[in-house]
Amino acid sequence: MHRRRMEKPAWSISGLYGRCFLIVAAIGLWWLLFVLHFSIVAHEVSSNTTISISTEDISLVQTSQLTDSLETHLTEEHSQRTMVTLEAVEPKPPSLQPFWRALASISNHSDPCAGKYVYMHDLPPEFNQDLLDNCKNLSPWTNMCKYTVNAGLGPVLEDPEGTLPKTGWFSTNQFAVDVIFHNRMKQYECLTNDSGIAAALYVPFYAGLEIARNLWGANVSVRDSASLRLAKWLRGRREWAVMGGLDHFMVGGRVTWDFRRLTDDDHDWGNKLLYIPEVMNMSMLMVEKSPYHVNDFAIPYPTYFHPSQDSDIEHWQNRVRMVERPYLFSFAGAPRPELSTSIRGQILDQCKSSKFCNLLECDRGESKCHVPTVVMKLFQESDFCLQPQGDSYTRRSIFDSMIAGCIPVLFHNHSAYTQYVWHLPENYSSYSVFISEEDVRTGRLTIEGVLRKFSRSDIQTMREEVIRLIPGLVYNDPRHKLKNFRDAFDLTVQALVKRVTDMRIKISEGKFVSFGAGNSAEDIRESDLKLSQREIGQWEVEKRNGEQDNLSKQV
Repeated sequence: MHRRRMEKPAWSISGLYGRCFLIVAAIGLWWLLFVLHFSIVAHEVSSNTTISISTEDISLVQTSQLTDSLETHLTEEHSQRTMVTLEAVEPKPPSLQPFWRALASISNHSDPCAGKYVYMHDLPPEFNQDLLDNCKNLSPWTNMCKYTVNAGLGPVLEDPEGTLPKTGWFSTNQFAVDVIFHNRMKQYECLTNDSGIAAALYVPFYAGLEIARNLWGANVSVRDSASLRLAKWLRGRREWAVMGGLDHFMVGGRVTWDFRRLTDDDHDWGNKLLYIPEVMNMSMLMVEKSPYHVNDFAIPYPTYFHPSQDSDIEHWQNRVRMVERPYLFSFAGAPRPELSTSIRGQILDQCKSSKFCNLLECDRGESKCHVPTVVMKLFQESDFCLQPQGDSYTRRSIFDSMIAGCIPVLFHNHSAYTQYVWHLPENYSSYSVFISEEDVRTGRLTIEGVLRKFSRSDIQTMREEVIRLIPGLVYNDPRHKLKNFRDAFDLTVQALVKRVTDMRIKISEGKFVSFGAGNSAEDIRESDLKLSQREIGQWEVEKRNGEQDNLSKQV
């Protein structure tokens, strides 16, 4: 009994410490296991969760704003072509981001270039200047040297009949935008040598000129070689490492399909520039984009008009506003009998049978269709200009006709409405008329019948909108600057800068959505191969059957 009284009571200090230690240790162990378990689960979710977003969700042109008669041609399979992975990015304040200086510069209100700076890479000459120095080899059909003069505008337009003003007009090749854009960028007032403050970074690779010289007869290794060398050069640049190319952009002055070869078969068309991983991260500017790839952006074809001062634009706008237009509608083009889906044959037949139509038939050789003054005169004499699909969805003629104050009549939504979202209004009916290809093909509607329903007041209102759009559809002379107008280059750079800035802000907030992530270049290429038989396949057939290079055409 004495011994029991001498034992330490259960509530003694040392016993209490021991029990507390065991409790804390157990809780800590369970907490560690809990955190480890859910961190693994979270990692698996962030690595494997993908969501499919259709082009209708991300396009700047909402299809809900188009009328029911406008053909979307976006099947369920097509809308699944663009895969998007939602990345779990831990939010970091802008000051901890590698591009923090670029974001910080936006708030500098005393700097007129704040948030507008563009950095231009100094590429090895093989990617641009060497191509111009060897201009005779740029096309198997045409000596392109004459089109590279005057900063890429081509020779001054000869116009003995006085159809056009004496200044501001050039014989510009429709695929010369690589050179024109580069020369405009050299004069950009917010160009910087400090990539750290740049809102966007420009890669002046003449992608369109480079592939044009190898499209016919060269094997795939030759066609891809320059693009692969460019990708290697970019990977070695510290500027590239900041965002892996997401803040970079490049101009390819041809249609997207020239850069999207679907296989490595020598008989397939084009190169695989847009399937190279480094390039897939970049914004790609072309005269025709793919409606199914979110990093493709369409910019206007170059026209013949390149104003050097504001008065050039003002005088031309007044001229096309006042000119007499004796014809209701016109068409300049050739049939496409080798394309079963083409409606050009029906358009030609309807135009020939109508006293309200002015027709300029084009053939495969030399014709008046290749004379700029003849084409521009045709468009100036018409209220409406018919613009069916060309060799692909789009045509340079759309812009030539609008510059002439002629209201375009379109037959496919991918000819303009889903293409030039930075340069044309979302309300397409304010400046154009849409007639579905199917209505023409089946004879349900006649073009004359549709156009004669518009009153003179309606036509005047639409034409005034077309005239208002002219400054943003042309590229001004790179050797001069406009004061009060923004041209196609200005609108493009503005949109690109905003796109990259928005992307950087989302990254800082942990809300960045990486387009195309989780899919390798070959996966996307394989998907395109399966889903592009209508859009690409038939067009490739036309090319392989001997279509003359568009470099030689002016319409």
